[in-house]
Amino acid sequence: MKRPLFALALMAAPMTAASVAHADACDDRVRGLQQSWDHVNFEVARGVRTAEMARLNTQADAVVAQCGNRAEPLVWDAIITASEAGLRGGIGALGLVRDARSELEHAERINPRALNGAVYVSLGSLYAQVPGAPIGFGNRQRAREYLQRGLATAPNDVDANFFMGDLLSREHDWDGAARYLQRAIDAPARNGRTVADRGRKAEARALLVRVQQHH
Repeated sequence: MKRPLFALALMAAPMTAASVAHADACDDRVRGLQQSWDHVNFEVARGVRTAEMARLNTQADAVVAQCGNRAEPLVWDAIITASEAGLRGGIGALGLVRDARSELEHAERINPRALNGAVYVSLGSLYAQVPGAPIGFGNRQRAREYLQRGLATAPNDVDANFFMGDLLSREHDWDGAARYLQRAIDAPARNGRTVADRGRKAEARALLVRVQQHH
């Protein structure tokens, strides 16, 4: 599909000082969401985590509204929304995961490679973990396709490898799951993501133990 001419014109327009400052402010807000999610998801006690994630979700909605048509705030809003859904569980969470999917699809249309392929990895994890029809939209084939795109974008990313390992464990492909989980454990550190790296690698180690027991 061809882009509208006005969109091309906007892309070609020079960045003004005001627009650069706005972009920098949005980047700062996105980093704030990322750091807050890392803390809430991996460090906050389970008993208060749902309430804290819901509060963060409200903040993420505001950042999306402030930053306009950018992929990065949408991705983080979707991740936070999906995390809140996971904490709440049950049928009532399906509305939240549908909202998360819509935001990720919007982000994909804007910039599918934003945040080092996080759009693909997040969509893949949703399709892997949400129940299938008629209850939800879960689909393991679509999950695999999205996760493969995420791995093609960032082959050494801890999240991409963890969620592929998780998907393969759900399919009882124990050898494949073990390979990807070990890659997640061995993944290089991400700048400014110490808390998330530590938490995700702990999850990968725990899942790898269960995979090896089945194997």
